[in-house]
Amino acid sequence: MPITQNNQPVLVYGAYGHTGRFIVAELIDRGFTPVLAGRDHGKLHAASATHGGLEFRVASVDDSFALDRALNGVAAVINAAGPFATTAAPVFDAALRARVPYLDIAAEPDVVSATMQQNAARALQAGIALAPAIGFYGGLGDLLATAAIGDWPQVDKITLAFALSSWKPTTGTRLTIEAAEKRRGGRRLAFSPKGGLELRNDAAPLAEWDFPTPIGRQSVAAEFVTADSVTMSHHLNTRAINQFMTLAPLKDLGDRDRSPPAVVDARGRSAQTFLIEALVELGKQQRRAVARGQDIYAVTAPLAVEALCRLLAGPRPWRGAVTAGALGDAREFLDALAPRHLTFEAHQSRSLEVQSTHP
Repeated sequence: MPITQNNQPVLVYGAYGHTGRFIVAELIDRGFTPVLAGRDHGKLHAASATHGGLEFRVASVDDSFALDRALNGVAAVINAAGPFATTAAPVFDAALRARVPYLDIAAEPDVVSATMQQNAARALQAGIALAPAIGFYGGLGDLLATAAIGDWPQVDKITLAFALSSWKPTTGTRLTIEAAEKRRGGRRLAFSPKGGLELRNDAAPLAEWDFPTPIGRQSVAAEFVTADSVTMSHHLNTRAINQFMTLAPLKDLGDRDRSPPAVVDARGRSAQTFLIEALVELGKQQRRAVARGQDIYAVTAPLAVEALCRLLAGPRPWRGAVTAGALGDAREFLDALAPRHLTFEAHQSRSLEVQSTHP
């Protein structure tokens, strides 16, 4: 069962953004009192009015005094403002000064890795939780892999396979991609549990993957690195991590149409559907977990808020860097989101084959 709260104030930085609006609504549903924050007074005022006049606080990431005022009196902060290469460090620093838990929904693997490496010890010393990448990328895959592993102390390999029906990027996603491409100089990220992230000049290989029905066998981009590689390797013992993504949504990212995802239901979701399969292998044994749902931006909100509930509900405060999969029982976490936000299932002993191809 989802954990409910009693009107605790939680700052949402980037509250008027596409995903920030989902987070605000989810916080209200779960019994929190959102405090809206960002740099644009007009957008904050409009977002506040949508919910009957929520408190809002104007603060730019380059104004530490304004950030400190924004975090005054809140129980935690959720950073929903990308690009996180720009916002993660100053908002976390403000959370550190305020001594409150910091969560974000960053999806950039290199930014998430840097956030954890640079700030885990600082958060531990300050006695606060640092929970980056708690959304769809970084959170959900980590949860699925953790749930699939169960009582195994280590595994030989973790594979995450993503099947998105489409991927209409938000303005924030576009800005994040543009910033990442500039930062990486056109190179792509690759990941290994031993060596971490590295930049490569070659093209990502292609492969075939047998997804559960009704999706079936699909061509996929191999070595598709998401923040899940960083979060999983933080607390799971594995020799290898593989990630695959179906090709159609990757083509959508290059669409010149800059309109936001079209809303198709009363909850503000788009028609996009997703399936993530986590396969873990130990010798000849296999376990898998699968999540299905609608709209990767919308599902980020319940992931972040459920993580927040777990951070605040424990008998002792969480300290240091923590990921979604490490916040208690991963299956219970996923069950708390079902069936309203996603469906979840776990199985054992599935035989599958991955065949590599090349462009």
